[in-house]
Amino acid sequence: MSQTSSYRRASEQGLFGGYIRCVDAVSVAVAVVAGALLALGVLSVVHMVFVRYVMGESTIWQTEFTTFAITASMLLGTPYVLKTGGHVAVTVLPDALQGLPRRLMRLSASLVGLAFCLALTYGCWYYFYEAFTLEWTTGTVWNPPLWPAILPVAVGASLLSLQYVAEILRGET
Repeated sequence: MSQTSSYRRASEQGLFGGYIRCVDAVSVAVAVVAGALLALGVLSVVHMVFVRYVMGESTIWQTEFTTFAITASMLLGTPYVLKTGGHVAVTVLPDALQGLPRRLMRLSASLVGLAFCLALTYGCWYYFYEAFTLEWTTGTVWNPPLWPAILPVAVGASLLSLQYVAEILRGET
């Protein structure tokens, strides 16, 4: 048994293993929600095209709703993308290295990614707090409150941070 597989096996047990399994399950569940939001965004565009070009009427809410739904879908899907390794990565240097230098490079990259996500999470939740407490609206014809559009951004950034921690604990960095 290699050192990497024994490390992985140890990371999947106990408290860390429970954390990893829990975050992975939440990431998968939220990815399903993200897929549904993407589908709703697409349906909104279809509705908008039908109303504008078939019925000859103006649209009010469809463009804004589509923007909110697809943005929410993208941000809520990021933890799943990180979990599955579906993100774009330049791995020329780490792939050329072996052993400890490779693990250290991947760990440091993950720690930088986690630091960025934590800063983004803080900023998003602060922005959400302002939008909610100050009752901001979009200022458009539809003029919905802004906080429902910001909430998925904050939740997505938070879950991405938690998924980064899970990936670091998993030892696959």
